[in-house]
Amino acid sequence: MMRALWSAASGMIAQQTNMDVVAHNLANVNTYGNKKVRAEFQDLLYQTLRDAGGNSSAQGTTYPQGKQVGLGVRVAATHRVFTQGPLETTDVPTDVGIQGDGFFRITLPNGDFAYTRDGSFKLNSEGTFVTTDGYHLSDEISIPTEVSRDSIVIAQDGTVSYTQNGQAMQAGTITVYRFVNPEGLASLGKNLFRETTASGTAVQVEYATQGEASSLAQGTLEMSGVQVVEEMVNMIIAQRAYESNSKAITTSDSMLEIANQLKR
Repeated sequence: MMRALWSAASGMIAQQTNMDVVAHNLANVNTYGNKKVRAEFQDLLYQTLRDAGGNSSAQGTTYPQGKQVGLGVRVAATHRVFTQGPLETTDVPTDVGIQGDGFFRITLPNGDFAYTRDGSFKLNSEGTFVTTDGYHLSDEISIPTEVSRDSIVIAQDGTVSYTQNGQAMQAGTITVYRFVNPEGLASLGKNLFRETTASGTAVQVEYATQGEASSLAQGTLEMSGVQVVEEMVNMIIAQRAYESNSKAITTSDSMLEIANQLKR
């Protein structure tokens, strides 16, 4: 019964973490480029009371099955699901959505690089493409301040051009990067990710020469990949699992109380 207490307690702790993940997903249902997070569980160690295949008699017969009692559960990882989110039309010329794999690369104030799926770029006072927090796009795309923002054209291959004095001019190219294991990226907040050893090194997507499936869509933004109905179902499951583990603790406690009251 003591094993049941600790196993149920580990289940409550795991479901609390699961609920934290679900709440985070729901909180970011309107976050541009957000990807849902899924809690992954693993069972804990087992106490082996009898080995499978052990001798069951002096004549050499063996047990076909063992006897093991599990000791609970733990949250092994939080898996970020990088599936394509829906693209919503905004008609803002500096908004860019990624169709397919890839990330925009952002230069942080300390000079390090970060990566994002959030393409809600703005023009700062110098006409440079920046994020909502003012971080520069690493490609350093700049538009002359006297040029109308409505004349900006961003092609599917990332080429940025604008019209000035009736002539088409190029401002540069927005580069998209991909990772062999994007789930290994570390979240920094502000819709940004950091490269890690697990994610692998960022690889530039070369549309024209490599024929990558990814492309850019101007005037659109990738919405959150969180499905509210799915998260509501996950929340109910987590709640019921938490209640069941709580009931297991109460029942085990009652059984211990009965055992303690036994008289010889």
